Amino acid sequence: MPRKDLREKVYSSLRRDLISGVIGSTERLGEERLAELYGVSRTPVREALARLLADGLVTRDESGLHAYRPRLSDLPDLYELRATLESRGITRSTPQSLDRASLSALSETWVALRADPPDTEDLVALDETFHVTLLAASGNPALTEALCAVNAKVRPVRILGGLDAAAVGSAIEQHLEIVDCVLAGTLDSALELLLAHIDSSRDRVVDRAQQAAALAGALRV
Repeated sequence: MPRKDLREKVYSSLRRDLISGVIGSTERLGEERLAELYGVSRTPVREALARLLADGLVTRDESGLHAYRPRLSDLPDLYELRATLESRGITRSTPQSLDRASLSALSETWVALRADPPDTEDLVALDETFHVTLLAASGNPALTEALCAVNAKVRPVRILGGLDAAAVGSAIEQHLEIVDCVLAGTLDSALELLLAHIDSSRDRVVDRAQQAAALAGALRV
């Protein structure tokens, strides 16, 4: 494989594994281990890590490189970015550009969840897929890629704690209301519901992060 293609393959594979959570936040991103994992030399791994550091998906501390995990103060800004990206997906949608088939399938998936509600960790994954699919249906891959990067940054905090059955049920209905409004062409209503949903998610995630930070401080005392 040409060197340029190999570099791109390693970068794409490592980026995918960071975004999906396959590589956890506690793992040090050592060149030797990653080279063995991807079956390459250390050079393309080093180049991939440099790019991911520039992308903001990798961070450096005294122990080396790690997957980026947000500070509490980062969360409101990340959610503002998420709201901006997803809002643009709604406002740019037209009957001609909208991928109705993918949204209809998305609606069917969430209708089925009423009978078989997911646990919190599965709900986070399903929620990410929902919002990425919703944005992708508007027809701008660059917006979708940017949202995936935001999701990767907030995911570790989102899976903290848990949701009770009522909260899971409410989340399912919120998602269905959003996608049904988009399919019906009532985009103003869809946008209003979407922003309220994102604001609610932000408040819940910030609260969980604050609780986790307080607990970590207590445990260090």
